[in-house]
Amino acid sequence: MHILIIEDDLDLGTALQQALRAEGISSEWLRRVADAPGGFGNDTDNVYDCALLDVSLPDGSGLELLARWRRAGVALPVVIITARSSLDERLAGLDGGADDFLIKPFATAELVARIRAVLRRHARQASERWAIGDIEIEPRSYLAWLEGRALELSPREFHLLLELARGPGSVVPKGVLAQRLEPLGDAIDFGALEVHVSNLRRKIGAQRIRTVHGIGYMLVA
Repeated sequence: MHILIIEDDLDLGTALQQALRAEGISSEWLRRVADAPGGFGNDTDNVYDCALLDVSLPDGSGLELLARWRRAGVALPVVIITARSSLDERLAGLDGGADDFLIKPFATAELVARIRAVLRRHARQASERWAIGDIEIEPRSYLAWLEGRALELSPREFHLLLELARGPGSVVPKGVLAQRLEPLGDAIDFGALEVHVSNLRRKIGAQRIRTVHGIGYMLVA
């Protein structure tokens, strides 16, 4: 999982990155509205799994940035993190396109739980164990099953399966998959990606991963 953090407080930003890293979650931390992507585009929209967005930033409003994203068609899940606790503020955030709203100070465990809940909703999953046809996945424990049988997957094979499972029946572009399999560095090359896809097909059945030529791959339930 790769999270975008937009938060100007140095202590909190550092603490968030450390806490997320302890949960196996990578992140990118920005401190100003001007540093944030204005419109993601189809590929960049999928680089991050979720955004943590402060309302009060040095050069503008997080809510205005969120509104700009939504007008641009950016579907990235967003959790607002703010010290403002009034009902009007919460309603403005949720009505403006936020997926959740968390008041500072908050416990790291609650933040991580809310992130996972938001991602489950976006993947249309009701529990921690995702079900896509006869495939089951537990993102938190890095476990997967096929027809009730545990799958032996490498870390990259697991993450590849998870990324495809976020939108079963939807095409995930090659560029997105290449970046998400190496979120903290340069994207893996397409040749390496194809090797991982081939290995995953061998383990779950070739018919479950469809190639959309010139675009990417689709998980078929």
